[in-house]
Amino acid sequence: MKRKVIIVDDHTLFRNGLRILLNNLENYHVIAEAANGKQFLDILEKNIPDLVLLDINMPVMDGIEAATFAHEKYPDLKIITLSMYGEEDYYYKMVNAGVKGFVLKNSDIKEVNAALDIVYEGGSYFSSELLQNLVNSLKSSPKSKELHSELSEREMEILILICQGLSNQEIGDKLFISKRTVDKHRANILEKSESKNTAQLVVYAIKNRLVEL
Repeated sequence: MKRKVIIVDDHTLFRNGLRILLNNLENYHVIAEAANGKQFLDILEKNIPDLVLLDINMPVMDGIEAATFAHEKYPDLKIITLSMYGEEDYYYKMVNAGVKGFVLKNSDIKEVNAALDIVYEGGSYFSSELLQNLVNSLKSSPKSKELHSELSEREMEILILICQGLSNQEIGDKLFISKRTVDKHRANILEKSESKNTAQLVVYAIKNRLVEL
């Protein structure tokens, strides 16, 4: 059975094009569309999707508010942000609202498919271009020494690999340790950074210059 997707964006042509591309994928099917956050929340009352592709800037209700309200009622909902260049200031707010991934609106369908797959399986996805934009926008930020001193050398190694998008299994293979060990380290890093999820951890690490990408 195909995984159900809702597209939330205020540009009709963009939604139409993305719907066609997604419906041509093997594992995904668009079940509904919304032009703003309020319409999206109304749709959720009747249809719960597997994944949501959500714009940030929209009339009536923006993506930040929509994601916040959606996760209050449906905490397991998996949302990926549709972003444009110049929206880096919103990233941390979107992550705090529970978003699990970010893709550029001009990404090709292969990248969108990859993002959907990763987030569906419980991971987080950040477009490499978006990460670089975030790094560039925060270059002037002071480096955080507090968390760096709390993390062990192994935890710092794992944090860097998490920010590079590696899964726990891939990190384990690279460092010659078990996935279970990586799971424990990841949990410790999340606790020490007070991050709710991997997406929040990645943005936190970049914002506080704990990693260089």
